[in-house]
Amino acid sequence: MTDQLRDATGGDVRLTGIGKTYGSFTAVHPLDLTVPQGSFFALLGASGCGKTTTLRMIAGLEEPTSGTVLIGGQDVTALPPYKRPVNTVFQSYALFPHLDIFENVAFGLRRRGKKDVKKQVDEMLELVELGQYARRKPHQLSGGQQQRVAVARALINHPQVLLLDEPLGALDLKLRRQMQLELKRIQTEVGITFVHVTHDQEEAMTMADTIAVMNGGRVEQLGAPAELYENPATTFVANFLGQSNLLPAEVTGGAGEDLLVSVAGTRLAVPRARCATGAERVHLGVRPEKITITHATEQVAEGRNKLAGTVLDSSFIGVSTQYVVRTDGGQEVTVFEQNMERDARIVPGAAVQLHWNPAHSFALDAAQAIDAGTAEEAA
Repeated sequence: MTDQLRDATGGDVRLTGIGKTYGSFTAVHPLDLTVPQGSFFALLGASGCGKTTTLRMIAGLEEPTSGTVLIGGQDVTALPPYKRPVNTVFQSYALFPHLDIFENVAFGLRRRGKKDVKKQVDEMLELVELGQYARRKPHQLSGGQQQRVAVARALINHPQVLLLDEPLGALDLKLRRQMQLELKRIQTEVGITFVHVTHDQEEAMTMADTIAVMNGGRVEQLGAPAELYENPATTFVANFLGQSNLLPAEVTGGAGEDLLVSVAGTRLAVPRARCATGAERVHLGVRPEKITITHATEQVAEGRNKLAGTVLDSSFIGVSTQYVVRTDGGQEVTVFEQNMERDARIVPGAAVQLHWNPAHSFALDAAQAIDAGTAEEAA
């Protein structure tokens, strides 16, 4: 079955100038996007950012206002959904409750009069590890098992592209994490293109080879998960993928491959290669887990970026402790410290030093608004 599915692959998904408006409202501004053949591609963003509309235009469920959709070099913009080489898996599963699992998966094959149905269905159920549940009804399965049935039913039709619209949104956290790994395993085995829409940052980073972060109907940044996390190009991306400390700073000069910036009078360094702007006023960024917190009496090695401050709050969150520190310059900085050898002196009210490798800093244009609430609103 996986060989047959691999034979069904048919090139990239290419969106050229694709856009969608509803009256005076622009849901998706004209964009160009290429999804490489055989990749696991995620459209990530908050509600209303245009990611689902983009997916639906690929599926043929929405007619674009402008632009073209090509799959494997074929222009499918004017084709109805059933004539496109795609299948879509929705959050709701949409299984037939009166049919057992075998017949749910076989439905598409039987409707098209295909032969050798049993062999194909058996192989597909083995792929999603549900062979022993073939004669059960959907209500007898867990949510994760039902979702795998929906994936099997979509894949058995040999699409060139599988579209997934928030497929794990109805599952609880533990099951959702299990299914993230399952979907990635299935995609790797069958080798076809998966395009996945989600608002869940962790989900996108766990599963996708490439992520397009969308905001306001536009793609803010496109790249591999690690690249987006380590080198965000905008404040939106910096705060949407994980959490960032963004400190107002002014560029004061340079030292080799670093820029020197002043944060409330304290000189810090940031690699030129990690500066997404040439402006003089920037936001110096550093991720909470990159920062080390030490008591004010401890020595800090030379060459580190350092800020002095006072602990405002600490929260034990299992694998780490989250500290909120007000620096002497008045900024609030969040720190995640692994719970290995905790310093009992670092409690609210304690004087501390925050320090990190300058290579872990990045700089963004200070003219951009800092929207720290975006991730929470989208969750």
